Amino acid sequence: MAVILIAEDEKDMQNIIVDFMKHGGHSCITADDGIDAITILKNNPVDLIILDIMMPHLDGFTVCKLAREMYSIPIIFLTAKGEEDDKLKGYEYGADDYVTKPFSPQVLLAKVNAWLRRSLVTNPQDSLVAGEIILQPSSHIVMVSGKEIELTHKEFELLRLFLQNTNQVFSREQLLNRIWGYEFEGNTRTVDTHIKTLRQKLGKEGNHIVTLIRSGYKFEERP
Repeated sequence: MAVILIAEDEKDMQNIIVDFMKHGGHSCITADDGIDAITILKNNPVDLIILDIMMPHLDGFTVCKLAREMYSIPIIFLTAKGEEDDKLKGYEYGADDYVTKPFSPQVLLAKVNAWLRRSLVTNPQDSLVAGEIILQPSSHIVMVSGKEIELTHKEFELLRLFLQNTNQVFSREQLLNRIWGYEFEGNTRTVDTHIKTLRQKLGKEGNHIVTLIRSGYKFEERP
């Protein structure tokens, strides 16, 4: 799940975009004008910006320029201004993509997901990487061999713990305490079940998770 800033002053359009982004599994923060957008960027972690050009107080070009000075996250312009000069100006200020109104929300969501995947690969300093696995804690995105996979919250936390502690052995009790909490009333079979499902979702990369008889599990980093 990524955090997306939607800077759009038309409420109906804003609501449509929010609905599709949430349907795609993302979290949204909305801004009604340019100053609001900059304030949000200064105070919230954001993974991608969908940015209208014609907004009150600060236009999209100015917001894009200021945002680019703060972050290297993807910026997609969404606007009725489709002239070539406007597009060139947008790219000059640091925009990554350009969608012209009227638009298909499905196409916009596809572009958002594509830019998030590209950002994940090109910004490994924000990610945990092992083999063909890339995990981005801030956006809760996991990529395996270039494709995004869906994990439950517990599966994600298990994988994050393993990637943060490669080659370290964890007993089932330790995993229960770290992931489920000390007040968990289940048994260690819960760990085995989640590990099995996690391995399946990781495909061949699931072989990194090694079972140690009578000891527990470890994520084995291989050359």
